[in-house]
Amino acid sequence: MENRPSKGNFLEILLRSSKTVFSVQDVALLWGESESATITNRLKKYIRAGKLLRVRHGLYAKDENYDRYELATRIYTPSYIGFETVLTREGVSFQYYGNIFVASYLNREIEANGQKINYVRMKSSVLSDTTGIDHRNGVAWATKERAFLDRLYVTKEYYFDSLNVLDWDKVFEILPVYGNKRLEKQVRKFHRNFINTK
Repeated sequence: MENRPSKGNFLEILLRSSKTVFSVQDVALLWGESESATITNRLKKYIRAGKLLRVRHGLYAKDENYDRYELATRIYTPSYIGFETVLTREGVSFQYYGNIFVASYLNREIEANGQKINYVRMKSSVLSDTTGIDHRNGVAWATKERAFLDRLYVTKEYYFDSLNVLDWDKVFEILPVYGNKRLEKQVRKFHRNFINTK
């Protein structure tokens, strides 16, 4: 290929990338290399030399300081960080969770390089709708309003510690994504209770 790096520059290209976690496909694009065996062999060489880290089958990191949220959204795609991970960071829930919660197309709990990750299955039409999803440093994150709705969508009864941090206009803007009457009723009830306690 025309833009292939010269020998010795392959590792440098990865280290200069804004990504901290790479799939073989990412590396193929960065190196302009179509032979997956060549890519895999070169990556294995860097791992043996301690210059790269294999964090999961088919996923590699620059070093131990990789973005664990980036890893979580790269294992199963499409996916985005949400649920309790967002709710606790944003002050909607006060309970601490060490696990990373991710919206995805399957239900699964895995451990990757010592980090527990919970994948929560969402209907494909909901998962593919980016309303209420932000992208930060190459990682898709649910807004607190989207995380609130996602949690109610998959869990009928749920206790939230503080709803006063939510922007209710945004909640109602995202609500149609789900096309779910039960969820609509539940959200309106939460909203009424919130207004009555103000």
